[in-house]
Amino acid sequence: MAISEWVSGRVFKFVHGNNLVYNTCWEDTRLDRQALELTAQDRVMVITSAGCNALDYLLAGAGHVYAVDMNPRQNALLELKASAIRNLEYDRFFQMFGEGYLPNVEAVYSSHLRQSISATSRKYWDRWIRFFDNPRKSFYFRGTSGAFARMIGIYINRVARCRPEVLEILEAPTLQAQQEIYARAREKIWSKTLRFAMNRDTTLSMLGVPKAQRKQIDEQYPGGVVQFVEDSMEAVFAKIPIQDNYFWRVYITGKYTPTCCPEYVKQENFEKLKTGGLDRLTVTTDSVQGFLEKHDGSISRFILLDHMDWLSDHYFPLLESEWQAILSRAAPNSRILWRSGGLRTEFIDDVKVKRNGELVKLPELLRYNTELAMKLHQLDRVHTYGSFYIADLDI
Repeated sequence: MAISEWVSGRVFKFVHGNNLVYNTCWEDTRLDRQALELTAQDRVMVITSAGCNALDYLLAGAGHVYAVDMNPRQNALLELKASAIRNLEYDRFFQMFGEGYLPNVEAVYSSHLRQSISATSRKYWDRWIRFFDNPRKSFYFRGTSGAFARMIGIYINRVARCRPEVLEILEAPTLQAQQEIYARAREKIWSKTLRFAMNRDTTLSMLGVPKAQRKQIDEQYPGGVVQFVEDSMEAVFAKIPIQDNYFWRVYITGKYTPTCCPEYVKQENFEKLKTGGLDRLTVTTDSVQGFLEKHDGSISRFILLDHMDWLSDHYFPLLESEWQAILSRAAPNSRILWRSGGLRTEFIDDVKVKRNGELVKLPELLRYNTELAMKLHQLDRVHTYGSFYIADLDI
């Protein structure tokens, strides 16, 4: 076993344990579509997470999407979504992935879904398909991030006692109405209890925020992580129109609506994927580096989410190895997207890679579109990332 694979395994166990971490993606692909400018010639590599993004890139016109994740449970979720698109009618599909609950799900899974997923994914869902069997406990309240969503619900209902105001914000017809409701509810929402909880590493880890990422926020954002979270929530609820903010709706209510949901959940897009779109999807359990070193072909679009934050501290050599693998598989005019919890990814400046046998600093090979990235970042409906990056790779 190569040392990079051993280290990757250690990182995987530290980050994921044995859990399904993400039950939905928290990257706003409306921004990604503008940043990536996808065409049928593009071969896209994206970290799987919950698979929503991979399906969105197919809908946006990518020629092929390679979804890669070290956590097989995340890939199992994407495979289950793909199987449900292939094998269910829309009404059942929406119950399952729109409302997070499907009546008789075990029977539906056994007769319609199980045969279309890999053996590894079958082993997982044979045990955990019951995540969809409880109308009072949505699938979106399952897994690590789902547990955090349940905590949000408990806080809203029992501590802050502001459920009516929060639901009123979600249904607000205008931005002005949102602002007025939020102004009334703000003191209820931002209690001492919440501020204490958001300052704990345990709370942040349930959201997938590593200590290295928290350190970046504390060092770079005035007021640290608590002020960052408060300002982010104010942007979500009082500065950006919330009518189509499905990210926060699903974690507050446990379900989407037909008009406030990810693109793959909408009926017209479900039909597009069902009639051939999924043939352009490949799902692989591996590290980014491992996938790229084994992949036979070039990639023109790389979407790294925020995972470099995890590697920026104790696993920096692995970060350099990953970028070397990216360089070796990048097609001409390749574009790379990433996000960070920090306001700046200064660790990128220290990454060194070999180009034509010569060791060079990575920033020498990157052309940033800073203006577009900053413009799009302000419109981010999730608004939990500190920064967003669009970079073309000169090779």
